[in-house]
Amino acid sequence: METQKPLLKDEDGKEVDVHMYRSMIGSLMYLTSSRPDIMFAVCACARYQVNLKVSHLYTVKRIFRYLKGQPKLGLWYPKDSPFDLVAYTNSDCVEASLDRKSITGGCQFLGCRLISWQCKKLTVVANSTTEAEYVAASSCCG
Repeated sequence: METQKPLLKDEDGKEVDVHMYRSMIGSLMYLTSSRPDIMFAVCACARYQVNLKVSHLYTVKRIFRYLKGQPKLGLWYPKDSPFDLVAYTNSDCVEASLDRKSITGGCQFLGCRLISWQCKKLTVVANSTTEAEYVAASSCCG
């Protein structure tokens, strides 16, 4: 998607076939499980399934052209690779900061492939490092 020109409603544009657009979006949503690089663009296009115009169809076609040009990108899961889910997490109980809120982070691997990661400042104040680690672990498992 173009970063300088966001996808808008485009109320003056020409309408297109709803069924074709929805089937294209459905195919792309299926692909997002192995192609996280298209997740933002596909979700932005999926918002306009009710009042879609030619500009929205053009954006979806651009995603397909991108996929055609980048066939090797994505998460690949070979048959013989291990299918173990492993998660790592850590938390920093920052005693010196002004708001005393912990920073937590974690990542999840499926076999040897990174499938998810997060890093955020907690909204609550932990009383101890142990409590901060517990909050981080529960966030990672969730």
